[in-house]
Amino acid sequence: MRLAGRTAIVTGGGSGFGAGIARKFASEGATVWVADINLDAARAIAQEIDGKAVAVDVARNDSVAAMVSQTGPVDILVNNAGITHLPKPMEEVDEDEFDRVLAVNAKSVYLTARHMVPLMKAAGRGAILNVASTAGISPRANLNWYNASKGWMITATQTMAVELAPFGIRVNALAPVAGETPLLASFMGEDTPEMRAKFLSTIPIGRFSTPEDMGNAACFLCSDEASMVTGVALPVDGGRVI
Repeated sequence: MRLAGRTAIVTGGGSGFGAGIARKFASEGATVWVADINLDAARAIAQEIDGKAVAVDVARNDSVAAMVSQTGPVDILVNNAGITHLPKPMEEVDEDEFDRVLAVNAKSVYLTARHMVPLMKAAGRGAILNVASTAGISPRANLNWYNASKGWMITATQTMAVELAPFGIRVNALAPVAGETPLLASFMGEDTPEMRAKFLSTIPIGRFSTPEDMGNAACFLCSDEASMVTGVALPVDGGRVI
């Protein structure tokens, strides 16, 4: 029960890695707000873990403000919601795709900080976890603007960690490799046995990241066991970035 008595928000918590993090947090005693643009998905996970559901579009200031007004102060904020563009040459990504990727993956971290950091400062404590990607550490071709958004997230994590440490707030990131989530097909371009085999050949451990892997790593970084850990981007990737 490493998170007993804590309250957490997990954005994008209705599926994939976010659902895995929400499940783990609940199993360790936290009260979890499952936040998702798909309220039905959020409600399904919240019902499963005896948590609470809230609708949010993390790219919109008014929506993030409404989420925080509903949840109130929390001990843990997980910025997990994210999207990608399909693999293609960088100049073929249209402006709408670019804007959406940067809004969901980068602007969302700014917006949640605007509304949640003052509450954490007032409490004198807090843990923020940003779900980045191996793409932000070891980028590959044809996902250029997605890679850039995740690199931005890692730099933001480090800067936030330095600035917020005097207020008792720790900020870390996770860097998963692709996993069995709704984004897998988008990362690969198409979900076929051949594409999976090609992708898995780049991961020394030989499998994708799972929601359970992410939940375990997130729980450690957001618990008091990691009280001396801030500003890290922890790969959960089976050796992919080595």
